[in-house]
Parts: sequence; structure tokens; C-alpha cells
Amino acid sequence: MSHGRLAGKVAIITGASTGLGPVMARMFVREGARVLLAARREELVQQAALDAGEGAIAMRADVTDEDDVAAMVTRAIDEFGYVDVMCNNAAAPGEDLYIWEQTLENWNSTIAIDVTAAMLCTREVVKRSMLERRSGVILNFSSTAGYQGVPRKTHYVTAKASLRAFTKAVALEVGEYGIRCNCIVPGGIDTELWRNWVRRTAAERNVDYETHRAHILKGVALRDISTAEDIANTALFLASDESRTITGQSIPVDAGGFMQG
Repeated sequence: MSHGRLAGKVAIITGASTGLGPVMARMFVREGARVLLAARREELVQQAALDAGEGAIAMRADVTDEDDVAAMVTRAIDEFGYVDVMCNNAAAPGEDLYIWEQTLENWNSTIAIDVTAAMLCTREVVKRSMLERRSGVILNFSSTAGYQGVPRKTHYVTAKASLRAFTKAVALEVGEYGIRCNCIVPGGIDTELWRNWVRRTAAERNVDYETHRAHILKGVALRDISTAEDIANTALFLASDESRTITGQSIPVDAGGFMQG
């Protein structure tokens, strides 16, 4: 397919077994990209690649592991020749703990998946493909939780906020090589993960799901929540040449819950 918005481009998407990852993969393939989907759960990520269609391949990778990340980038280059777009989508919410209950394991594992993995993946694709080709796009995925803070999520909000700073530093370093780095900042995304969270917190407050959902979205300008497709559409724009002068930015996609500026 030579007419899509990502025609000729090669993308790696991490965290590609559930939620946003498979949706981005389908959209990217539809727009002409070839895509490597990576995740820890092999059966799920293989299925996601099948669903995405021709031009998508999958592999098991733990993106907190340097060797796995190197193997992932090697596979993409072996199969497709180069990497144009790195979607650092792998994430973990960690366990809900007040700061006085926080464990080092919960803290470190969340930072490892949400931040360190983004560094490792970015380092490898920049070093091994993007610098020499003097082009490429890095997309990091944060959360509005990193702007506003969320109780019992010190580990998660710290991880997600730091991705925005990481994005700026990378953008400054790679800009002269024609490489861009941006950060998408979703609020809640209407996935099973989010709906489970609403169910759990509704039960804690002894209210029904719909009442609690409406309460959560009351402070959001559009009284709505982004779908995975809404986030993927933003990623598609930032991955494409349409956004060629946008770099170093963190862009909330959250129905107007958090407003910058």
C-alpha cells in the first residue's frame, strides 16, 4: 500500500498485546506502515499482529531487559531494513499504595517499565537506525496523572511525569539529526483496564458503575473519555510527516480534563 499516511515507514510498538498497542498497530498498517509488535505475553501479541494484517509481525520482548530490547530492534531491522517510528507504549500501573505503604519493589518495577524501558528502546533505535538515516520519530506515552497527581500512585505519577522531561531532552539531542521526539498524554482511556479501575473504586465507595463514571468525568470539558482510537489517531499524526515541525511536546488527549498553557 503506497498511499497511506505512513507509506514506506517502519514502526516498533511496545506493550502491543492489549489496550492501545494493537489499535495503533492496526491503524499504522492500514496507513501503509510495516510494524513490529512487541510485548511480554507472546500469544496475545502474535494475535494482535495477525489482527493488524499483512505487514505486521510480532515477538516476545521484555522491554526492561537490555538484551531483549537489542533483539527487538535487530528483528525489526532484519525484517524491514530500518526503523522510522518507535512507540514507547509499554506501561504498568503498579499496585495502589499510599506513600507510607510504598514498597521498593512496586516503585522500582513501575519505573523500570514506564521510564527505563522508554530510554532503552529510544537509545537502541536512535543508535542503530535513526542517526545514520537522519530521520525518525520517537513517541512516548505518559498520563495526565503525571500532571495532577493521583492518591496511592506515587510510583506511577512519578514515572509518567518523568517521561515528559525525558521527551524534551531527547528532542534537543536528536533534533539536528532530523529526528523528532514527542509525548502523548492520555487521561483515562476507555479500555478494560480503565473500566476495571472504575468498577473497583465504585465498589470501594458503594456506588454503581455509571454514577461513579459520571462523577469521574464531571470535571472534563467534553464529559467524555478518549477511546484507544482517539489516542492512536494522535500517534498517527505525530508519526507522520504531517507533524514534521512538532518536537519536544507533550500533548494531552483527554477530552479537556487537563488544559496546558
